[in-house]
Amino acid sequence: MSIQASELILNPDGSVYHLNLKPEHLANTIITVGDPDRVDSITKHFDTVEFQTKKREFHTQTGTYKGKRITVISTGIGTDNIDIVFNELDALVNIDLENREIRKKLTTLEIIRIGTSGSIQKEIAIDAFLISEYAAGFDSLLHFYKNENIQDHEISDALVKHTNWNPLKSKPYIVKCNNALFRKFSSDKTVKGFTATNVGFYGPQGRVLRLALEDDELNAKLASFSYNTMPITNLEMETAGIYGLSALLGHKAISMNAIIANRATGEFSADPKAVVDALIAYTLNKLVE
Repeated sequence: MSIQASELILNPDGSVYHLNLKPEHLANTIITVGDPDRVDSITKHFDTVEFQTKKREFHTQTGTYKGKRITVISTGIGTDNIDIVFNELDALVNIDLENREIRKKLTTLEIIRIGTSGSIQKEIAIDAFLISEYAAGFDSLLHFYKNENIQDHEISDALVKHTNWNPLKSKPYIVKCNNALFRKFSSDKTVKGFTATNVGFYGPQGRVLRLALEDDELNAKLASFSYNTMPITNLEMETAGIYGLSALLGHKAISMNAIIANRATGEFSADPKAVVDALIAYTLNKLVE
């Protein structure tokens, strides 16, 4: 059955509404970043850039790195933007946009997030490269989709009990990364992590400026949580949404985190840009190994 125009919105040129992309603009390997300016920091390493476009916070460039075709796209901050980006990326490869019908043969995308993050474990040093093996989503995005088959309910229930989670908040959902990508990007230069994806930067991550927190012990509770010797390691704002939607849509995803802050020790990286640049180089080289 054809998907209605109000549900899959296309621009007059046939591109998807928010990303302003057509299927031919997209590689099957995609790097996502939050910051639109970080797209150039990645593609400056490319051999060639064949296409680029910008719309709102979504900046996209497609080109080749050591012969491998890669698309780099900025998502902006938060899982609400992840919902837009990942649904439209999937539509580009798995929906016939002209006929508005789901393709019989589906394409699996390989998606790598490169982002910044803050550790909540004092043992994880600033400037480290952390790979999210698991992610806990404190937003409600995944609960709007049928998702029972991809969640780890045992970890979620244990986390709710340990933190005495306020029932007025969305119940945390737990999703695992793609195992093959985890193995591909792991090395003696990386740390394995269990990432908490928050719905904001200040209160949701325990920062206090002028507003009091509903639970000012939440970060400490998260830091002391462990499931089968697996502690929560770091905080950021996209990974759980990326893992959840990728798993539901049949795509492979991994999240690479540059640890630029340690909330447990109060430290912040002396040169966060250099750390991100080093993680970019590491990720690109792992992609073509």
